Amino acid sequence: MKKIITISREFGAAGGEIGRRVAKALDYGYFDKEIIYQVAYDSNLDADSLIKWDENIPTDFGFAQSLFDFYNRPLSERLYAAQTKVIREIGEKGSCVIVGRNANHILKEFDNSLHLFISADTSFRVQHIKELLPDQSEHKIKEQIRTIDKQRKKFSKYYTGQTFGYAENYDICLKSSSLGIDACVDLVLHLAQGSNDG
Repeated sequence: MKKIITISREFGAAGGEIGRRVAKALDYGYFDKEIIYQVAYDSNLDADSLIKWDENIPTDFGFAQSLFDFYNRPLSERLYAAQTKVIREIGEKGSCVIVGRNANHILKEFDNSLHLFISADTSFRVQHIKELLPDQSEHKIKEQIRTIDKQRKKFSKYYTGQTFGYAENYDICLKSSSLGIDACVDLVLHLAQGSNDG
């Protein structure tokens, strides 16, 4: 049984939904934005400011460098260190599904873990986001997809040296637009509940 499941995902590929459903089926803790609130609490900082920084590299959060320069490190780098600490604590407790935030890299040496990447065709992603945000125009959604994917790629490369979405960095890559969300959930559950080799 896998006690830790991490999900990296393209924006709009339903990685969050898949993660929530898997966590519910396994009775595991689900962690996404919750990590940000824990970091905010631990760091005595404003959660809304942290959400703006979330999954961005320091240059995308320029004003941070003059806000709090403890230890001569940009705020975003100190927050990443704090976030890493929270993710490791969650991993140590186990029975968790963690979405995003380089969790696959942070917890790569943890036993009984399953690291996933979820991708999807653009048309599927636009439709999925449209269902969540019906007031958004298709043009705006496509713009968000490009921007957020680019940020996630930079974030992964900056902090881990890894290429976001590169199969070697995950145990399995699933395409939700081809398989469907239900099948992705079923596959993840099957893999998580399977026996461990070695």
